[in-house]
This record gives sequence, structure tokens and C-alpha cells, in this order.
Amino acid sequence: MNEDIPQTSLSASGLARHATGRRREVLIEAAQIFAEKGYKATSMRDIGRATGLLGGSLYHHIRSKDDLFVELHNAALDAAEERIAAAVSSATEPWDRLDKACTCLLQIQLDPQSIALPIMNDYRSVPDDVQKRMLARRDAFEGQFRDLVDALPLPAEFDRSIFRNFLLSAMNTAPSWVRPGRFSPAEIAQQLLHIFRH
Repeated sequence: MNEDIPQTSLSASGLARHATGRRREVLIEAAQIFAEKGYKATSMRDIGRATGLLGGSLYHHIRSKDDLFVELHNAALDAAEERIAAAVSSATEPWDRLDKACTCLLQIQLDPQSIALPIMNDYRSVPDDVQKRMLARRDAFEGQFRDLVDALPLPAEFDRSIFRNFLLSAMNTAPSWVRPGRFSPAEIAQQLLHIFRH
């Protein structure tokens, strides 16, 4: 793992790091259940059972399953955004900054211990209104990569939006095509950027 990249936790407790007391317990348990079962298969009863809170007691800590899922999704993106910002802060050259951001995102995407990844990637199973809220936060998260790509010395005929979306698509689908142990996230990032540069 790259020593330059901070390891802000994307575990259940990491996603609940700003909460305290009983609410923190609810967020941790809910994150684990959502990651394991997915949005559709998770019920408020599941969360209540895991936390020992039922009925009104549970709703004292959370308003709804939808709000809870969006909160955890956003916390996952907040933690990822924080890690990427810290990773690129030590670099000044545009390609080096993008390399550090890609390495960091691939570390997140390929970490089998990350509880955040299933939550971030489960947005297609939620109701449309919830999906809109999640996609708005995702667009803001991708703003980091928009800025990094905008700073690159690319030929004028390159469409930066296509470049950025193609790169993000490759990284976001990495868990489906990367074979564990063959390359590190940093090596994959270097290969991707080598292809994109040439």
C-alpha cells in the first residue's frame, strides 16, 4: 500500500465517525447490514434487531431507511474524498496529482475490507428520488477528478469529459476485472495513466 496515501477508514465505524452514542451504534450496524444484504433486502426490522432498538426507539435515531442509506452513502464518499484530497496535496505536477488520486481511488475500490464500497455501488437498487440525492453527491465527488483532468496538458481535440468519465469507469469497475495479487492499486493506476497518456 502506498505510504503517501492516508488511510481514512471506510469501515462501518469510519462511516459513523462523526456520530456519538446510540446513534453511532445504529449507523455502524446499519452500514454492515446494508453492505452485506444490499438496500432492497435490508429492512428497518433488521436494523432494529441488530441494535436492540424497535419501533419508536429506532426512529428516534433515524427518520427512514432511505435517509439512513443516503447518509451512509454520503459518508462513504466524504471519507473517500478526504483520502483523495490528502493524497494529491503533496504533488504539484498535474499527471502526478492524477496518479495519486487514481491510486487512492483504486485502493478504496479494491479493498475487500471496505464496507463503504457495497454501499456506494448499490445506488441502482434504490427508489428514484433517493437515487437523485445520491447521484447529486456522486457528481460533487467526481468534481475532484474534473479539476484534476482539467489541469492536464491534453491536446485541444481531447474532450476532457469523455477522458474523465472513461477513466472513472475503468476504476469504478476494477473489482470486476482486477485479479487479486497480480498488480497493486498503484501499479494499476500507473498502467491506466500510461494508456491514457499515450
